[in-house]
Amino acid sequence: MKVTNRIRGRLRIAGIGLAIASLLGMAATVFLTRPSSRLPYHDSFASGQAGEWTAFGGTWELANGAMRNDSDERGAKLLTGSKDWKDYSFSGDVELLGEQGDAGLMLRSGDEERGVDSYRGYYVGLRSNDENLIIGLADHGWIELAARPMPGGVHAFEWYHFKATVRGCQITAIATDISTGAFQQASVIDKDCVPQGRVGLRSHSSGGVWKNLEVLPSTASERDLPQASPLVAPPKLSYAVDELERISNPDRVDASSSNKEQVIDKRPDGATVNAVPVESIGGLRLIRIKSRRTTVRGTVILAYPSLYVQDATGGVAVIASSETHLKIGDEVEVTGEVDVHDFSCVIRNANVRLLWAHAPAPALAVTAGMAATGAFDAMFLEVDGDLWATEAGPDNTLLLTLRSDGQSFQAIIHEGRGSASVRSLSRRSILRLRGVCVVDSLHTHNLTPFLLLIPSTDDLEVLAGAPWWSARNLLIIGLVSVTLALLAYLLYIHARHWRLQAIVEERERIAHEMHDTLAQCFVGIGFQLQAISNGMPKSMHAVNEQLDLACELVRHSHEEARRSLLTLRREFLESEPLHSALNTFACRMVEHGSIKVLTVVEGEGTPTPYRIKDVLFRIGQEAIANAVRHGNPSVLKIEVDYRNAAVMMLIADDGGGFTPSGDLRGFGLTGMRKRAEGISGTLHLSSTIGSGTQVRVVAPLPPRLTLLKVNRYVWRQGGRGGSNDSRNDKKNPYSYRR
Repeated sequence: MKVTNRIRGRLRIAGIGLAIASLLGMAATVFLTRPSSRLPYHDSFASGQAGEWTAFGGTWELANGAMRNDSDERGAKLLTGSKDWKDYSFSGDVELLGEQGDAGLMLRSGDEERGVDSYRGYYVGLRSNDENLIIGLADHGWIELAARPMPGGVHAFEWYHFKATVRGCQITAIATDISTGAFQQASVIDKDCVPQGRVGLRSHSSGGVWKNLEVLPSTASERDLPQASPLVAPPKLSYAVDELERISNPDRVDASSSNKEQVIDKRPDGATVNAVPVESIGGLRLIRIKSRRTTVRGTVILAYPSLYVQDATGGVAVIASSETHLKIGDEVEVTGEVDVHDFSCVIRNANVRLLWAHAPAPALAVTAGMAATGAFDAMFLEVDGDLWATEAGPDNTLLLTLRSDGQSFQAIIHEGRGSASVRSLSRRSILRLRGVCVVDSLHTHNLTPFLLLIPSTDDLEVLAGAPWWSARNLLIIGLVSVTLALLAYLLYIHARHWRLQAIVEERERIAHEMHDTLAQCFVGIGFQLQAISNGMPKSMHAVNEQLDLACELVRHSHEEARRSLLTLRREFLESEPLHSALNTFACRMVEHGSIKVLTVVEGEGTPTPYRIKDVLFRIGQEAIANAVRHGNPSVLKIEVDYRNAAVMMLIADDGGGFTPSGDLRGFGLTGMRKRAEGISGTLHLSSTIGSGTQVRVVAPLPPRLTLLKVNRYVWRQGGRGGSNDSRNDKKNPYSYRR
């Protein structure tokens, strides 16, 4: 009971501790997720950290301490923050990378999806088409709320500083040209405003660069908010018509784009001539003429670190003669010298002319085996594969080794936003990669048939995690299983120990109660009988004899009770080994008698578990008592053999014996067999009338016990209780009378 209560107390304390820890964890979670707990926010682009941002379209990467989108995709978005943010100001520096589009900041955004205006929130940006500062509402559609002309116009590759504030239903924007200091501001009030949402970056039909981003709580003490103006009408319809015409007629080049790079061939005298006729990129490999000049048109599929252009027939690598400011999706015309290889070609010393901005080309889905043929060199592909290794490459790149259908290939991705998640990918994960296929040995080094140049981490998708049956996981599962099995075994051992502890404590309690009640009652009865005997006349011989017999019976019963109490005490077996306890018990049984006790021990007295020792002692105690009471022997033999994995006990006598039968009643053999079965032991009894009786018990030991050195010795006990063992020289206060 004491052990059970102790366990219950510990479990109760552990439950209370777990509940307190859970409450503290919930409180910490609520505190950390409060809107005010994450404001103010400052970007970590300068240190190369941007893992908290989530992309919806575009090719978002960190470059030179800024976030960059080199894609002309319509409606590319990158978001961060909490959807619980309400009133705040969002500021930062923005650079447009295209002449026909816009870029800016998103406020109170929510319900985002990939696609044009596929979110609900506000947008503040600069639009180069009409050179306006705009404020708009996107609700899976576009509603323009305000448009103000930017002094000096809106120019690509120039930096502008934005500050956009939302407080209540008022949206305010201020844009400043950093180079000239000219600024424009706009403010509107949306009665049915979006109440809260996170912040983001957005570009439309133009790439952009963002840096120095900061989000601060908006307070009523701010005084830089201009007066809100009424909502204005959407932009003129002519702009949409012009856009539709330009998309439907891509060969038309606007006259307003005179500031774009115009490159044509020139004679030595300075006169201009028409460019070389445009060829298809796929046809460049058919004519193997070294250093011939050619002109091709296509879409930019990769702008950094190398320029790749693709049309409907194939792709080609371009080495420009001067620096270009191109984005993925731009339609360009390339004129240069073509260098044809076995499976690829390169246009060198190329002059690149931007025709117009366009949406990025979709990836062509192929298998790794198809890509390895070389037929898709320099094309934007989508390939699936199993990840086998991730390692750092040169120039801050990550090199991925993949396999698919027995084909091995590699992928190169530049470190930037999301590089930590790429490094943490598990081996054997199934990935889907979108990138430019390259088969030139200059890149593959003849180690793999091809490799993919991945534009950004958003072009890497995890289709499935690593299978659980990998060697590492199986090893972990095996170790965990073994650990759990060991813990279960230890718990089982402890449970048995606690059960035995409870039994021992109950025995000790019973022994103390018997000592305080039954034994003391025997003493009192004997004292009273002795007093009565002393008061009786000596002439009453019959009464005196009966009183003397009663006193003798009481004294004998008292001694038997004391002997039983001794065997119930735990110290009786803990203080000496099994053979010594059996020898002591047998000597007390035959004290003042003519029976000789012979004790034989094989092996050393190993630390036998108390439970096994207790059962063997009880069986031996019963066998010795039966031999003394019923066998009338002259020699009683006790043999204990401490073996490697078991303990063997033999109790033999040379008495009259008996004929064993299954009709024995009382404790006898049935009780001894049940005790032996309780410790997984075996009991064998052999007896013959006139030849004595032998009781043999073999009990297995736990595996932790090892083989000890065998040492054989014999104890011999004489009929008068003498012994050659010094531990038995102490006078025994108990006696046995027949």
